[in-house]
Amino acid sequence: MTQRLHLEWSRSILEDAASSHNRLWPDLQPAATAEAGEELILDVRDGMDGQLSAASSSEALLAVDLQTNHPLTGPVEIRGAQPGDIAVIEILAIEPRGIGATAVIPGFGLLGDLFERPFLAHWEIADGVARSAQLPGVAIPAQPFLGCVVVAPSAELVQRATSREAALAARGGFALAPSSAGAVPAIEPYASHGLRTIPPRENGGNLDVPQLGVGSRLLLPVHVPGAMVSIGDPHFAQGEGECCGTAIEVAARVRVRVALRAPRADSWMPRFPALEFSEQRSPVIARPHFMTTGIPVGEDGQNADLDLTLAARQALLEMLRWLEHERGLSREQAYVLSSAAADLRIAEAVNRPNGLVVCRLPLDIFEEL
Repeated sequence: MTQRLHLEWSRSILEDAASSHNRLWPDLQPAATAEAGEELILDVRDGMDGQLSAASSSEALLAVDLQTNHPLTGPVEIRGAQPGDIAVIEILAIEPRGIGATAVIPGFGLLGDLFERPFLAHWEIADGVARSAQLPGVAIPAQPFLGCVVVAPSAELVQRATSREAALAARGGFALAPSSAGAVPAIEPYASHGLRTIPPRENGGNLDVPQLGVGSRLLLPVHVPGAMVSIGDPHFAQGEGECCGTAIEVAARVRVRVALRAPRADSWMPRFPALEFSEQRSPVIARPHFMTTGIPVGEDGQNADLDLTLAARQALLEMLRWLEHERGLSREQAYVLSSAAADLRIAEAVNRPNGLVVCRLPLDIFEEL
């Protein structure tokens, strides 16, 4: 059986909240329930909640309601999932709609302080490429992926993330505090206390990793019974870093398979999201890879603001832990191997406060896979 969640893409989440939400909370009721191994077909709104049409001008960006952005489809309960399990979301198909948009919003993005005027590029998508009248002579090939995949946070993670982000804001950094403005559903305590979806965290979220497309498997630690998987923010294509804060933002129909892994007592358990790739299934990566991720949260629990060095350290430490537990290497061996063969790459440097760095290791370096 295949679960289907249908949405009307042209209607904002504020107009039609069925099977949708835009905050993260442990007790949100599921929109559907799936068995482990089952496929899901989900209609997913674009990350700007459909507020930009083909007729929108650049000035329309000044009126965009960012309180409702990143509308998510879900949550979908995985029957039998328990904290301590790993939820595996395999991307099977992404079918973008025929139009997209990329926006420069003053104050937003890695160079947001340098751009005082809004700029909006509209994209028409056909025959596997995107073209824009605002960028004549440019044709960007399709590399569709999911910007946001998330499982529900535990109550403890909500409290921990809220506290560390509030402490960062008090030190002068940037973090969006919980807010009931634009929250869907508008129920309490969810609306006033649910986590915002802008930054990625331990439970996944707004990762913006361009490799999270067809053929990839995303590994997320389960924090609540049922895992509660939600998906949003599809992209037609994006450069690594997403430097202006938006990719080619599209709505899409998505097909995924959900599964569960129960780690052994001595096996590796991801602290942050991780990704697996097979060269047979991924058109994005020609070799099989394993990828860990890191966000700028230190071992002391403090949140830094877009500290990509700290995020890189955490991604690398995750890779070392994986190599120790899953490949039997010593810490020193894992460090040497990572320096010789792994790539540290910036996935996104804009989702304040948590920019995301990935550590990518090709698996065909092992003579016995």
